[in-house]
Amino acid sequence: MLWPPSFQILNDMKFKLILLALIATVTIKAQDLEPKGKIKEPKTFKDKMHNTFLSKRMTEATYQRDSMHLLNLQLMKDTTNYGFRYRELDSNYRELNARYNNLSDRHKSLQRDYNDMNDKYTELIQSSLNKTQQLNLALKEKGEQLLAREKRLAELEALIKKQDSITNALNNVIKKALLSFNSDEISVEMKNGKVYVSMTDKLLFKSGSADVEEKGKDAIKKLADVLNKNGDVGIMIEGHTDNIPIKTAQFQDNWSLSVARSTNIVRLLDETYKVDATRLTASGRGEYMPKASNETAEGRAKNRRTEIILTPKLDELYKLIEKR
Repeated sequence: MLWPPSFQILNDMKFKLILLALIATVTIKAQDLEPKGKIKEPKTFKDKMHNTFLSKRMTEATYQRDSMHLLNLQLMKDTTNYGFRYRELDSNYRELNARYNNLSDRHKSLQRDYNDMNDKYTELIQSSLNKTQQLNLALKEKGEQLLAREKRLAELEALIKKQDSITNALNNVIKKALLSFNSDEISVEMKNGKVYVSMTDKLLFKSGSADVEEKGKDAIKKLADVLNKNGDVGIMIEGHTDNIPIKTAQFQDNWSLSVARSTNIVRLLDETYKVDATRLTASGRGEYMPKASNETAEGRAKNRRTEIILTPKLDELYKLIEKR
């Protein structure tokens, strides 16, 4: 077993105390061996031998005494030095022991801090993993949404192309059907996915009247033949006027004139040419959607018109949009 230096010193001191006791014992025994007294006037050989033996024993005892005394002095000196050394080492031991206890306490505190930090680190890692999982799930959902949206866009593009194809075909058929009319009477154009058939009042009506002229009826009949063959097309009739005010017994203003003209054409399509009434819409725009400037006679003539707007049905497109 390893002992601190102070304990080793204590053991050395015990040894020296035991040695002092042995010296004292030896001294006592040496005195016991001495004769009881010296014969002052030896007469016989025996007396002389007695005195000689006594002198020899005294010399040995004195030598032993002096040696023991010197040894005792040395031991006392060593004991004093060991005492100083013991106290010094004991002080160092206590200081080191206090430092050890302090370091031990600090180690325990650091260990607790480490455990707390490790717990927090583990918690953060777990939280980070949870957030990563949530992010991955959100990204997956977004990806699925984007794929679904791309699919819908592709479907929309396909439907729009289909509608454009239908509109373009309708535009071509109507132009072909109305080739016999002059460009200043009828114009056909395609815009915004619709076909616009614009008929001037020169073709359809007399000035200030809503009754359709015979030549106008012929144009409407040819248009109706095409519409009856294309049942998936919506039909809106819009009446337009110039900005010259009108006030007659029949028409209070340009509004009522434009509405009456579009309504009469709707009745003609429905009642005479048997176009499905559910496809027809009549509206009057009056002077408020001019095609040209009303400052000139040419401009006013362009503004006095009836537009038949043909719209391919977009039911499939609307249904697809509603799914979003």
